[in-house]
Amino acid sequence: MHWLRRPIWWDERMAFPPDATLTDAGEFGLISALTEVFTQGEQVLIGPGDDAAVLRVKTGHVVVSTDLMVEGRHFRREWASAEDVGHRAAAQNLSDVNAMGGPADLPVQWALDFARGFADERALVGASVVGGDVTRSDQLVIAVTVLGACTQAPVVRSGAEPGDVLAICGRQGWAAGGLAVLGRGFRSPRVLVEAYRRPEPPYDAGRVAAEAGATAMIDVSDGLLADAGHVAQGSGVSIDVHRSAFEVPEPLQAVGAALGADPLQFILGGGDDHALLATFPEGSVPEGWSVIGSVAEAGPDGPAVTVDGAPYEGPTGWVHF
Repeated sequence: MHWLRRPIWWDERMAFPPDATLTDAGEFGLISALTEVFTQGEQVLIGPGDDAAVLRVKTGHVVVSTDLMVEGRHFRREWASAEDVGHRAAAQNLSDVNAMGGPADLPVQWALDFARGFADERALVGASVVGGDVTRSDQLVIAVTVLGACTQAPVVRSGAEPGDVLAICGRQGWAAGGLAVLGRGFRSPRVLVEAYRRPEPPYDAGRVAAEAGATAMIDVSDGLLADAGHVAQGSGVSIDVHRSAFEVPEPLQAVGAALGADPLQFILGGGDDHALLATFPEGSVPEGWSVIGSVAEAGPDGPAVTVDGAPYEGPTGWVHF
């Protein structure tokens, strides 16, 4: 696994030399470069670069998102059951299965169990599975496309303002603790392993935040500090995260002690819990959200994310390349 250790205000849009690899570019550098290639039609309100695309329609907006899960990269069958993987895929994407590819010797029961887990998770938000594709592959790959609708202006990453506060909703760091445990061949604390296997996104929190006047919002999929960095970069601001805002739960303390690591690193650098991170004007944070930081003008070096006013030296999130 590769963790993002470069400063998270590093400009992912920098030009690449001719011999640059995807590892050199990084996931978000590649996305930024590809975005420059594709022009958008007038029906596109928000194109590549945010959590989802937003398309104009006569009665509101259509929200579209797509994502992949690749065996060995995003999940391992020895760590999670097929139903667990189904829950994880649906929690990440929440809608129709666009494509599933698997080895020829993949048991049919695994595919059926996956579908059951996916169906159980999507039922939590009343989503429907409306289609899909099945193809043969040497590796198990799951791709999901999500379609949704909103009748109000969407909350994007680029709206944070100096003076806002940073707040979070949902548990954070539990899945990262579970991954650390599984990666070392253990299965306890079980509550953390289960958090990795089956995330519990705060599905109602996005609407609540939008109605409360959230200025920017993102789900924490790669890491709290890394995803806060996307908000800072998109909004042209600096964000400071406050350590004192977090209560480290006992299971994370136990894992930190066992591994000789600061348990707060799971919270600050962990992803896969799919908590929501948002900025709000001070005084407008809704119930269920916890203030964990503040937003200020960008400094002379540009947008930045700091922890207690200083650069964070630990892992800030997951790097896909």
